[in-house]
Amino acid sequence: MPMRIRTRFAPSPTGFIHLGNLRSALYPWAFARSKGGDFILRIEDTDQERSSLEAVEVILEGMHWLGLDPDEGPIYQMQRMDRYREVLKQMLADGSAYYCYMSEDELNRLRDQQMANKEKPRYNGFWRPEPGKTLPEPPKDGLPVIRFKNPIGGSVIWKDAVKGLIEISNDELDDLIIARPDGTPTYNFCVVVDDLDMQITHVIRGDDHVNNTPRQINIMKALGGTPPVYAHLPT
Repeated sequence: MPMRIRTRFAPSPTGFIHLGNLRSALYPWAFARSKGGDFILRIEDTDQERSSLEAVEVILEGMHWLGLDPDEGPIYQMQRMDRYREVLKQMLADGSAYYCYMSEDELNRLRDQQMANKEKPRYNGFWRPEPGKTLPEPPKDGLPVIRFKNPIGGSVIWKDAVKGLIEISNDELDDLIIARPDGTPTYNFCVVVDDLDMQITHVIRGDDHVNNTPRQINIMKALGGTPPVYAHLPT
């Protein structure tokens, strides 16, 4: 039985909708309709400081006016926090994520030193657990972030439906923060969990998201998922 096509439009309600947003909605909607598939609307509203109900209403009204009717949704990320916490707990248990207690001051000093040495600023894996590595006692007053344990060595390779074959070395990717000190999950983590749970088969979006793709693929594989087809449109 052929795979049922499932696409999504996932705007962040942090500003008013513009032509770029509508274009990002039109392509996945049209592709799903042409293939007899499903088009899902997902509101990525985890940035609570910048998100607003007014912006959500504008998005919904704009899509309705254009006839971009979703088959499912709107689905709000803030209503899925229990699911994200469940997956974070699972990743901590299986070792694909870990607590990092490095403070903002320590990160800034590390970044300054790396830049002084003409190195790419990146997290150095100080709190990353490894076989035979002894970690210090966590600070009693420290609020940790949760980091994804990115693979060491090798590359992330995918065939983009627009850009062709893309390869990014894992050496270019550090251990991404997937939950903030207050426990709120971050963008790339939520996107992966949502795409897996919603069985998204094709991610059609602007090429400003290309740099997110290797990180999302690595997290998806760590969760046992198969990455969707990615198509990054010129902006």
